Amino acid sequence: MEALIPVINKLQDVFNTVGSDSIQLPQIVVLGSQSSGKSSVLESLVGRSFLPRGTGIVTRCPLILQLIHCPIEDREHRSPESGTMNAEEWGRFYHTKKVFTDFNHIRQEIEEETERKAGTNNGICSEAINLKIFSIRVVNLTLVDLPGITKVPVGDQPEDIEHQIRELVLKYIENPNSIILAVTAANTDMATSEALKLAKDVDPDGRRTLAVVTKLDLMDAGTDAIDILCGRVIPVKLGIIGVMNRSQQDIKDNKDIEEQLKDEAAFLQRKYPTLATRNGTPYLAKTLNRLLMHHIRDCLPDLKTRVNVMSSQFQSLLNSYGEDVKDQSQTLLQIITKFASAYCSTIEGTARNIETTELCGGARICYIFHETFGRTLDSIHPLAGLTKMDILTAIRNATGPRPALFVPEVSFELLVKRQIRRLEEPSLRCVELIHEEMQRIVQHCGNEVQQEMLRFPKLHEKIVDVVTQLLRRRLPATNDMVENLVAIELAYINTKHPDFHKDAALVPSLLKADNMADNYTTQNARRTNTPRGQSPQVLSAHNIYKQQQQLQQEQQNDSIEQVEKFNHVNEAPLHPNNWLSNILPPAQNNPRENMGSPSQNTPIHNTSSSPVKPVNLLPDVPATQSSRRLTDKEQKDCDVIERLIKSYFYIVRKSIQDSVPKAIMHFLVNFVKDNLQSELVTHLYKSEKVETLLNESDHIAIRRKEAADMLKALTRSNHIISEIRETHMW
Repeated sequence: MEALIPVINKLQDVFNTVGSDSIQLPQIVVLGSQSSGKSSVLESLVGRSFLPRGTGIVTRCPLILQLIHCPIEDREHRSPESGTMNAEEWGRFYHTKKVFTDFNHIRQEIEEETERKAGTNNGICSEAINLKIFSIRVVNLTLVDLPGITKVPVGDQPEDIEHQIRELVLKYIENPNSIILAVTAANTDMATSEALKLAKDVDPDGRRTLAVVTKLDLMDAGTDAIDILCGRVIPVKLGIIGVMNRSQQDIKDNKDIEEQLKDEAAFLQRKYPTLATRNGTPYLAKTLNRLLMHHIRDCLPDLKTRVNVMSSQFQSLLNSYGEDVKDQSQTLLQIITKFASAYCSTIEGTARNIETTELCGGARICYIFHETFGRTLDSIHPLAGLTKMDILTAIRNATGPRPALFVPEVSFELLVKRQIRRLEEPSLRCVELIHEEMQRIVQHCGNEVQQEMLRFPKLHEKIVDVVTQLLRRRLPATNDMVENLVAIELAYINTKHPDFHKDAALVPSLLKADNMADNYTTQNARRTNTPRGQSPQVLSAHNIYKQQQQLQQEQQNDSIEQVEKFNHVNEAPLHPNNWLSNILPPAQNNPRENMGSPSQNTPIHNTSSSPVKPVNLLPDVPATQSSRRLTDKEQKDCDVIERLIKSYFYIVRKSIQDSVPKAIMHFLVNFVKDNLQSELVTHLYKSEKVETLLNESDHIAIRRKEAADMLKALTRSNHIISEIRETHMW
């Protein structure tokens, strides 16, 4: 187990090269209030006075101190080049390769490095100073000396100095692989120890906390620390060890630490004879060495697993950054091909890494077609913006100076075209949304491609420019096609459309039903005789109900009769001026005789039994208040036009809803997919531009170097851990 601490020191050296805190190594963290005696404890463990001294905050940077036992016969750490072959002890900092044999020079170097890192205003710095001390008198230990905990800023210290120190201390003691060495002075109340409080916050079970009580010789006369050292005041699971430090006068007089250790042993034998063997600096050093070795033994399996996992992660990260470009033309062609393939795969939904947080690519295009565009068209009411007076005015303007017997065809065409034009704006908006999504796909076409784009920012910029220009060139053609689709519907109002005939054939029956309802109403109004026991209102309601049932039966018979006639009678020539004369009852010599039923010679343009109208889920558009009340004929004419406009508008809307997505897919989406790679090759694959486009981003180059260094450190760490035999661990 003695080999475990040197292993951790080697790992510490390896990770110092990359400056990484991602691996939490086992170490002892020294924690205590300002002037609690932390520095004296560390110097006693080393056996030399090497730490800065003074009033106020002196330790302003974390000091990672590695104590390495180095016998004279040790050839691993001793070398003739460094002049340490026969030296008993020496020090070496990580930031300089110089060997320090004079510990006064070590103190001076610590002070200078502290000022370089933390400045001269008594502030603190989280960047650590690494110091190794090789000696024949020390035990193998890895300790971290932290700034003393303070409450009030002094001099030109920052106002939040307490918060800064607390955050720095927590950063180290929250490491689950660390042992907390909580230092408290014996001449203070243990219940107010800030070090023990912080240790309890992060280690409530006390499994990795060891308490050290300093200044045993400075307690008030008549008091002792027996209860404290025995754990009867505040119990600490790993134990409480008491030590005696050099006084300030001893430090000024340069009292040797070896003499101090002798005085400490004599004091303990005199003051605490029963506890002398379990207290003192030598016992503390052995205890820390034992605890650290056992702690390393417990942490090593998890540490090895962590190193292996991080090695895999950084290997993947390094692969994502790519290798240095050797053949520029080949690399450029590979990136172009990879981008074009990823772009098309995103549209088709065959990409390897499918987005799960939002719709993108082809899925979003489908959503725009069938949800956004479909709902927008469904929200357009066939009669929106049309009033009864608008329809009546159109009918009158189409008849000229003479009153018309039938509803003129021109009025229907004029009004239905006005409504069809309202489909053009949402159709063009659909083209715009698809264009925006095609542009957006450039930023969401695969992580691998995106990494290449980050690696070569100029190439990324040029690719985006080429895709943008290609989409812009296709946008006018797509818009023209969509506009033409609407213009085609406006160019020819196909009143022979089979779906339209189904609704148009109902108009005679509707008119007949209206006339019959009027006749029944008139007859009921003229009746004066009422059966006994029944009021006129009740009789009228009863007759109306029977008449409605009779009316429905007659309408059904008329529809059947019309279908039979249509199947046996050839179509008669259309009226030269009015196409509606074919769906309305023609005027005969005796109009009264023909008011109730259509003529036998009237051609009926119907193809099946019952017409199927598109379901309109929107409420009817309310008619505006006109200046006068419409006559019955005017009302009927308006109703006919409204029904026909609705029927034909639904047909056109259904056609537009189907043809616009097809046009966009052909003219924009599929064209870009088929021609993207050729466009990129045409504009980018030129010898004079290759070198400029493949200039790598400085950021990516730095990240690649960092990842490579970290991977190298992890590989080295894995080898170091693997060298430990199982017998060393147990």
